[in-house]
Amino acid sequence: MKAVGYLQSLPIDHPESLVDLNLPAPTPGPLDLLVRVSAVSVNPVDTKVRLNRAPQGAQPEVLGWDAVGTVEALGRDVAGFAVGDRVYYAGGINRPGSNAELQVVDHRIAARAPQSLSDAEAAALPLTAITAWELLFDRFGVAEGGGAGESLLVIGAAGGVGSILVQLARELTQLRVIGTASRPETQAWVKELGANVVIDHSQPFRPQLVAAGVAEVELVASLTHTEQHWDAIIDAAAPQGRVGLIDDLSGPIDVMTLKRKALSLHWEMMFTRPLFGTADIAEQGRLLARVAALVDAGRLRTTVSEQFSPINAANLRRAHALVESGRMRGKVVLSGF
Repeated sequence: MKAVGYLQSLPIDHPESLVDLNLPAPTPGPLDLLVRVSAVSVNPVDTKVRLNRAPQGAQPEVLGWDAVGTVEALGRDVAGFAVGDRVYYAGGINRPGSNAELQVVDHRIAARAPQSLSDAEAAALPLTAITAWELLFDRFGVAEGGGAGESLLVIGAAGGVGSILVQLARELTQLRVIGTASRPETQAWVKELGANVVIDHSQPFRPQLVAAGVAEVELVASLTHTEQHWDAIIDAAAPQGRVGLIDDLSGPIDVMTLKRKALSLHWEMMFTRPLFGTADIAEQGRLLARVAALVDAGRLRTTVSEQFSPINAANLRRAHALVESGRMRGKVVLSGF
């Protein structure tokens, strides 16, 4: 089968940072779907793994944690799926990725793809939707339909996760949603997605929040450059508020600064359930099914901003470079082998 991977960790401008490969087709395990991949997207985790996880021996690493495709075979213990189903998922960080014509994935973390979206449009959603959903409902503990009288500050709201989190919070809760973005085009994007207020994260938070009539925020979702914004987060957070993080910190943060306001800190890692095979692993499949239904009902929209075809090393290098630039609006997707 065709695939794209790497044999050594290299900067993305190196021609061998990602290379075209021909690999044996995988065999599904008892709980797996064998999926013929039709579209993928690239997330920051793809670039981080490429730079920090060296392949073992001569075995290439195949990245990719978002996919849409068609089920070709089922493991013996799979329930709820059939050959020919069109599915979407984010996979597991400890298994070969979606940048290949065929992939095996645990059926409990997959769902049927939104019928109203193309393969490319649907491929933008799984990883970011899982991350945003788990952060909002599982880590922060907001109830669907709840949050009245409270505010959610989303730092980096124009990125992949932020673009979904803003929509979920507006559609499924009563939270006042405040997004941050630093450029006119990304600020317009966040407003379009439904944020009640948009502020500039390159400027001090507090004066902008006060000007918008927000004295303090009960929930802070810091999705990027947390260490740079840490003092502003502490300043803006309401006493007994909740702070959620998803990014890999490039420097230390002082957790003692949380103590005076009794702020709680919550990490979100969407790979945790599949990585550890947690008892509630099937929640990821269920929430992806909910997201698909919301999309098909017109309540959520895809977040594609760039699209390349076909899925090959040259186009994946382009996509990785875009993600590494730190200036992405929404998601970059690739389709077709």
